[in-house]
Order: sequence, then C-alpha cells, then structure tokens
Amino acid sequence: MSPIIAADFMKTMENYMHGAGANLIMNICSALVIFFVGKYLAKLLTTLSEGIMRKSQMDETLIKFLGTIIRIGIMVLVVIAALGKLGINTTSFAAILAAAGLAIGLSLQGTLSNFASGVMIILFRPFKVGDFVEIAGSTGVVEEVHIFNTMMKTGDNVQMIIPNGSIIGGKISNYSAKETRRIDLVIGCSYDDDIKAVKEYLEATVTAHEKVLKDPAAVVAVAELGDNSVNFVVRPWVESADYWAVRWDLIESIKVGFDEKGFSFPYPQQDVHMHQAKAD
Repeated sequence: MSPIIAADFMKTMENYMHGAGANLIMNICSALVIFFVGKYLAKLLTTLSEGIMRKSQMDETLIKFLGTIIRIGIMVLVVIAALGKLGINTTSFAAILAAAGLAIGLSLQGTLSNFASGVMIILFRPFKVGDFVEIAGSTGVVEEVHIFNTMMKTGDNVQMIIPNGSIIGGKISNYSAKETRRIDLVIGCSYDDDIKAVKEYLEATVTAHEKVLKDPAAVVAVAELGDNSVNFVVRPWVESADYWAVRWDLIESIKVGFDEKGFSFPYPQQDVHMHQAKAD
C-alpha cells in the first residue's frame, strides 16, 4: 500500500471515529437528560397523585404505597427510554422485565392476595383502629391496619398478626360499629315459682341498672316452657363500650336476687316410673 493511500485510509478512520465518538457523547448526554428529567417528573407526578388521594380522604398507608408504585412505574419507563437512546435494544429488555414480573407474580400469589385484601380493607373500612372485632376466628381490638396484614390485641393481651387475605375471605363481626348493643340473656326459673313475681323482679333488676338505656326499652318476657324450667328472655340495650360490664353485673345481680327471694334455678331432671310386673 502506497504512503498516499495509507494516509487517506487513516484520515478516513480518524474522521469516522471522531464522528462516532461525537454521536456517542451526544447519546450519553441525551440519555442523562432523559433520566434526570424523568426522575423529576416521576417525583412531581407522585406528589400530585398523593395530593389528589389525600383530598379524597384515602388512608395514608394506601396513599404512600400507591405513590411508591406510581414512582417506580414511571422510573421503569424512564430507564427504558434512556437505554433506548444509548442504542440498547429495549424490546428484549422489556420482555425480560415482563417475564420477571410474571415469575414474581406467580411466586407471590399469597402476598398479592393479602395486598389486594389490604387495599379493600383500607378503601371500604369494615373496621378501623380501636374497634373490637371478630376476624379470621380471633376476637380482639384492632391496633394497626397494614397493606399485607392487620395487627390485633386479644382480651388476654396477646398480639395477633392476621394476613388480610384471611380477613376478607371470612366473616367480619365489628362489635364497635354501632353505638349501642343488646344484651341477650336467658334466665330459667322453676315451674313451682310464681312466674309473675319472677318477671317483676327481672324487670326491676334490669331497669335499676344505671347503664341500661331507657330507649329502646328492655324486654323481659316468657320465651319458652322448657323441659325443666320456665325460660325468660332478658334483653336490655346498652352503650357498646358497656356491654360486657353490664352483662356480668346483671348475671350476678339476678343470681343474688334469686337466692334472696327464694326463686330457684332448676337443674335438668328426669322422672322415672317403675312398674313391677306380676309373676306368672
């Protein structure tokens, strides 16, 4: 190769490398601009979304979680756009992300179920912190409601952590949802007792309790003529917070009064009749 041809070739390669280098620098700068502008927009849109959700009075836990999801989703799109500007094949990259997302979703089915249930609990509010509830076979006071689980304290001060999927999939009994509750007692007396006197005593005992509500009025009535007893239903209304205290007070007072007045609580009994057969 002659010196002239070699010089022309080296000059051509130098010009090509110079142009390619300039393009690479421009692409890197563009990718950086896309990344940082996208990062700013992700933060801005996340803040705006959280503000809208707060105005709609959504739960703060759900707001933070959804805000994180929005920010991550936008940043994934920004990173893909920046990589595309660098000449990287983003189609295969997106396919890898989709496959990874599918695999993660399949492996976290239970977790995703708990998440969806947590969203439903926070949105529809079947109970709130401080409520006395029965959920997933456990009874206690709700302490915290999270996206994936609910923390509850039982009456004997045991902390329960219940997956939200178990809560939504079962029956929820919220004893604090209403301001008042009705106490249902069944009191039996002997057939030998004066049932009118027993009824008057039960009515007087119920109405004398200071925490029993006047409206709605308590009900005391003969409900059943049982095998061994005459059964009265005693149904006073109380504030929900006073339910157990009043229930225990009434049971104790009724027992003490029965003893003082000579009324009896009959025990299960059975009459046996014996017949003597005549000898042949």
